[in-house]
Amino acid sequence: MPREHLLKIGVSGIRGVVGPFLTPQLTRAFAQAFGTYVGPRRVVVGRDTRTSGPMLQHAVHCGLLAAGCEVTDVGVLPTPTIQFYTARCGARGGLAITASHNPPEYNALKMFNAAGLFFNHYERSELLDIYHQSAFREATNAEMRGVTRDADAPVRLHIEQVLAQMDAERIRARRFRVALDAVNGAGAVMTPHFLQHALGCELQAISIDPGKPFPRVAEPGPETLGDLARLVREQGCDIGFGQDPDGDLAVVDETGRVLDNDDVLAVAIDAVLARQRGAVVVNLTTSSAIDDIAAARGCRVYRTPVGEANVVETMLATGAVIGGEGSNGGIIYPAVQSCRDSYAGMALWLDRLAATGASVSALVEGLPRYHRRSATVGFEHGRLGPLMQKLAGRWPEAQLDRRDGLKVGFADGWIHARASNTEPLLRIAVEAKTEARAAELFTAAEQVAADPSAILGG
Repeated sequence: MPREHLLKIGVSGIRGVVGPFLTPQLTRAFAQAFGTYVGPRRVVVGRDTRTSGPMLQHAVHCGLLAAGCEVTDVGVLPTPTIQFYTARCGARGGLAITASHNPPEYNALKMFNAAGLFFNHYERSELLDIYHQSAFREATNAEMRGVTRDADAPVRLHIEQVLAQMDAERIRARRFRVALDAVNGAGAVMTPHFLQHALGCELQAISIDPGKPFPRVAEPGPETLGDLARLVREQGCDIGFGQDPDGDLAVVDETGRVLDNDDVLAVAIDAVLARQRGAVVVNLTTSSAIDDIAAARGCRVYRTPVGEANVVETMLATGAVIGGEGSNGGIIYPAVQSCRDSYAGMALWLDRLAATGASVSALVEGLPRYHRRSATVGFEHGRLGPLMQKLAGRWPEAQLDRRDGLKVGFADGWIHARASNTEPLLRIAVEAKTEARAAELFTAAEQVAADPSAILGG
């Protein structure tokens, strides 16, 4: 694979294969650029459980200290907890050392501003200018600050905030039987504590040893959560939760079926709108079921380009009460914090189950029904524009949205084609009201994308 595909510097930080691509030297430089940008104040640092984590953690400390920052290291914690604590403790920013759902040979730095949010476009641009120009602040000996450690307060404060937004007593009274697969990741300790002790669940858990390697493919999904599905069935659990190494969420119903991420988000949105009306923000690829749910409650839906930062920016601008990205199951509940938070997501699901008395499968069956398909297609660099033009020309009568690639809207469905943020891939998503229509649109979109004349602009 070409070298540039194994190292990405951009939207949320840096990401790459550790060793020949993501090195301690590069990590130190990026952290020093971050410290230069936020200034000589406190920066929160945490990580997931990858074997490269401690090495990169030292490199990050070095870069931040060289810029004159004070470092508060919170150890191994899920990304949303690091974000929450960054905002709560008055830090100027935060860095999470995690490659999320990428394979174990990868690692990354995710960067947060003083509000605990991913950097916006302007913040990213300024930081990357500092990095690429090596315009680093070099602290003198007298300006050097230290490293303090705090692993307890972030967990306690985050859980307290989640519980304050739920009917925790109602959840505890149900004594839900919950299965968990934490992939031996950043949530391996915090999540069992949250479910068992904070929410009173009877827990059946696997892969909760942060000292062991990931036992499965890191990204939680139908192909990777077989052990969790089996645990749910064998132990008669009400629900199953699967996490990736930095704490992202997947949900399994009582039959062992791994839910579609759009359905995971839809139930959470319905749970919030049932008790609080307000705006909803989701990305362009998220299911139209969200529009139906919001319309039934008299609420408005805003759509954004794909990316948590885009969704959060619009949520803040509109005062939205709930939002997220169905494409990855990310639930953003600003009453807890304005970022993707699997702990708020798990609590919202349990709260909805307790409030309705329904099963997981019944909640999903009650959602507006749409049929979805998705795929990825490789494309040559520099040929994305002609390909998008070919897609637009195929349906000239349709409603076209060009804010993020191209979304082609019909009365009974849509196609969304966009370039991946991390790989030379075109992501195609299709949704329609019937399975036949979804198949028809999907086949047509794939044919256009795979047509050599589209790639060549012919």
